[in-house]
Amino acid sequence: MRALCVKKVYCFLWKLSFDSPIRCRRFFGNAISSYGGFSNEEALILRRLSEGGLVHARHLLDRVPQRGSSISRVIYWTSLLTKYAKAGYLEQARALFEVMPEKNIVTCNAMLTGYVKRRRLDEAWTLFREMPKNVVSWTVMLTALCDDGRCEDAIELFDEMPERNVVSWNTLVTGLIRNGDMEKARQVFDTMPSRDVVSWNAMIKGYIENDGIDEARLLFEKMSEKNVVTWTSMVYGYCRDGDVEQAYRLFCEMPERNVVSWTAMISGFAWNELYREALLLFLEMKKDLDAISPNGETLISLAYACGGLGVGYRRLGEQLHAQVISNGWESVDHDGRLARSLVHMYASSGLIGSAQSLLNESFDLQSFNIMINGYLKIGDLERAQTLFKKVESLHDKVSWTSMIDGYLDAGDVSRAFDLFQKLHDKDGVTWTVMISGLVRNELFTEASSLLSDMVRHGLKPLNSTYSVLLSSAGATSNLDQGKHLHCVIAKTTACYDPDLILQNSLVSMYAKCGAIEDADEIFSKMVRKDTVSWNSMIMGLSHHGLADKSLKLFNEMLDSGMKPNSVTFLAVLSACSHSGLITRGLELFKAMKEIHSIQPGIEHYISMIDLLGRAGKLREAEEFISALPFTPDHTVYGALLGLCGLNWRDRDAEGVAERAATRLLELDPVNAPGHVALCNVYAGLGRHEMEKEMRKEMGFKGVKKTPGCSWIVLNGRANVFLSGDKSASDIAQMILPMFYGNGSGMLEEEEEKPLTLCHC
Repeated sequence: MRALCVKKVYCFLWKLSFDSPIRCRRFFGNAISSYGGFSNEEALILRRLSEGGLVHARHLLDRVPQRGSSISRVIYWTSLLTKYAKAGYLEQARALFEVMPEKNIVTCNAMLTGYVKRRRLDEAWTLFREMPKNVVSWTVMLTALCDDGRCEDAIELFDEMPERNVVSWNTLVTGLIRNGDMEKARQVFDTMPSRDVVSWNAMIKGYIENDGIDEARLLFEKMSEKNVVTWTSMVYGYCRDGDVEQAYRLFCEMPERNVVSWTAMISGFAWNELYREALLLFLEMKKDLDAISPNGETLISLAYACGGLGVGYRRLGEQLHAQVISNGWESVDHDGRLARSLVHMYASSGLIGSAQSLLNESFDLQSFNIMINGYLKIGDLERAQTLFKKVESLHDKVSWTSMIDGYLDAGDVSRAFDLFQKLHDKDGVTWTVMISGLVRNELFTEASSLLSDMVRHGLKPLNSTYSVLLSSAGATSNLDQGKHLHCVIAKTTACYDPDLILQNSLVSMYAKCGAIEDADEIFSKMVRKDTVSWNSMIMGLSHHGLADKSLKLFNEMLDSGMKPNSVTFLAVLSACSHSGLITRGLELFKAMKEIHSIQPGIEHYISMIDLLGRAGKLREAEEFISALPFTPDHTVYGALLGLCGLNWRDRDAEGVAERAATRLLELDPVNAPGHVALCNVYAGLGRHEMEKEMRKEMGFKGVKKTPGCSWIVLNGRANVFLSGDKSASDIAQMILPMFYGNGSGMLEEEEEKPLTLCHC
């Protein structure tokens, strides 16, 4: 009985739908609107199509709504088909296409576009062959082939097109770029009969995405009309290339900006670790676009910027999160990236509890990796290890590599190596992290051996892998190892794709190992140089006592347009100090502050003290200290005291030394170098009683001077000799024959001990 009643009600509603759509709409109420985004009449038609009621759907098309002329009705039906297809109801759209009383070419193109959007290429081809065609139809199919990666077929179809417009040309260019064929895209772009701003923007974006910022710049300069997309693309490109200064200059020149433009520049600052600048620019954005909310990318960049500023700016990150919540900006976080960036922000700021609470809300592996890195950053290895074990089933290489790096930072090389051995699918990054960790723990031979293992496992070392080992060779003055690595680099593809960081590492290595000519040769051949390149060479010349060449290179750096930084001035001040160029040093120190707006650090002030002290101007050095804009610490007085030891014949030496020693020992009562320096002053002045008293005082305090050391690389291993080492004479017996032969006046060749990578 109940079933019969339900059937009657259903029949009544069915009849009602034909008699009066308005009464039906009232009766159905919210039931029909379950198809979100559609009016009730559109939802009703969609329901009939979904249920297979094509005849009833056809009747509804005829009756609902009454649209007047035949053309108006076709336009309405076509727009309805497009609406269904866009909403994901492709089968219903296809059914509608079949029952439509009338169709035109626009209707066919709408159905064709629906198939293409849903990647139903076979059905699209079938319809394309049967339907009437115009330039839109051909362009839709061209898009389909490009999206499917079938570039050759797309070019063949393009050649068959009976008519083309600028949209067709742009579609082919964009498709080729998307599939990575920039060369062919440029050929098509150059043969275009006419171009619009979309054509130019597509090529510029393509070059930027494929690391061709120079080509993008040339196109940008040729454009007669640029829009906000063009300018934004170039800003993004320069930021991606690391040239933030040029990006910001272009950003300031933009005739108009939107939220995407501001976000590109804010993100560029954040990517390049200019976190403060990113946040300040956001404040400017809020003034300029007061009525426009930031988008998801803006917020993600700001979160990383707050995290990058570190522990001292925790409140700033909390304020950002509060703004996200209060403004409802969490709604733009469609893929969870904003939540992960906030986890990263809290973890980087040391607010692990806040990061953990967010992690509980958005559980995924990437967030856990961020948390592991957060624990490692604050030195909480135990909690990082606990979390690592907790997500053991979800581990990826990032998790493993983070933990390996954490153990190495803690000096636990054994556990790091054990974890490294257990990871089966190690990539170049993992190997590099392990090699770098061994270098940090001063296990240089083991690091070189691991590089050999990496090659034997069939993995090509990264440029950063070589850079790490070159740094270790420079740190230990191991020229043989450095040359050998250079040889390996020259025999790999690295030499055909010059890497700036790698070239800088070579310059630095040769300079630190005393081969200044080799360093200069590499430096002079570098096509591109950055501040690090210039600094490495200037510092190398300075350390080798070549002050004139160092200062000349500094002038060349300024002439090239490259801006010096604090390291540059440290190098040239050191050069002046070791060569007694007092006037030039004072000029440079003044220019550093007044011309280049670089605030001197304590190391620059110590360089100036050194400059004055080495020239015998101890009194002036002491006066310089008294005028410092900060309270001097033990390093400043230690430097002055050491200079007094060098200038013990100076009549001011004793007084300056005693005053410096008094201040030094007040700040650091057990400072061994300070005690020794004062002893040397007393000894030089012949005041041996005072010297004995000072040495006795050292004994009472338990102050011990760290013995001096030297080292020599023998058979690939650095052998260290401490001052006063009793085994030194035995070691000498082993080493001297290497230099003086076997007693017969002839030098014996030592058996070659290569690193087993290759032989030059």
